[in-house]
Amino acid sequence: MIKVRKQQFAGLDVIVLGGDDGLGGGQGPLCVLLHGFGASGTDLVPLGRMLGGPPGLRFAFPAAPLSLGGGGGYFAMADSRAWWLIDIERIQRRMLGGAVDEFSREEPAGLTQARDQLTQALGELQRELGVPAGQLVLGGFSQGAMLSLDVALRSDLELLGVILWSGSLIAEPQWRPQMPTRRGLQVLQSHGRQDPMLPYAIAVTLRNQLAAAGLQVDWHEFTGGHEIPLPVLQATSDFLNRVTAAR
Repeated sequence: MIKVRKQQFAGLDVIVLGGDDGLGGGQGPLCVLLHGFGASGTDLVPLGRMLGGPPGLRFAFPAAPLSLGGGGGYFAMADSRAWWLIDIERIQRRMLGGAVDEFSREEPAGLTQARDQLTQALGELQRELGVPAGQLVLGGFSQGAMLSLDVALRSDLELLGVILWSGSLIAEPQWRPQMPTRRGLQVLQSHGRQDPMLPYAIAVTLRNQLAAAGLQVDWHEFTGGHEIPLPVLQATSDFLNRVTAAR
């Protein structure tokens, strides 16, 4: 059984593992990974062992604040959670209707609240775990990837890198002017060419905008859908080793 530490930070339930004692102890860097829409707070926890990384690396897995349990539809399980609410059927109708650019420009309702709560939680996590300044990697899958990039672009957190698994471009009028402020930031981005949820073409646009703004994008496309395949996990492990060794 994997040893984990469970604690609340800024009202978010967080699972912590790794480090010198397996429970987040030590002085190593911290990698915080956010699950996607409709997943549980434990969804990505097994990756804390699979990704490996440098000795002493700690992992934290926050659970999103909004419960989708009992609501029927796509996500009716009691442990389904979201960082902000979305109407999946509406998004799919817009995508089928060719309104891709409209989706990219929209700033979701609830994004500001999610960003503020996560930013506060990250500060508390770093203080509680004694994470050295500038030793934080932030990332996630799908909605968690979008929130990670939003925090990176619209906060002054010191970051070693950002991990974007199957994310998308949203809030473009707000994001794009902020991208040059993160010039040089290391980014790992992956996306499936057959992703039925978040179109591959939007991910490519996001990659191009980040690179044009001077961020260092490690791009991994793959044959597949809305997922994190094993080659992407291996690339992520390499990424974590690289960005933490650079400090």
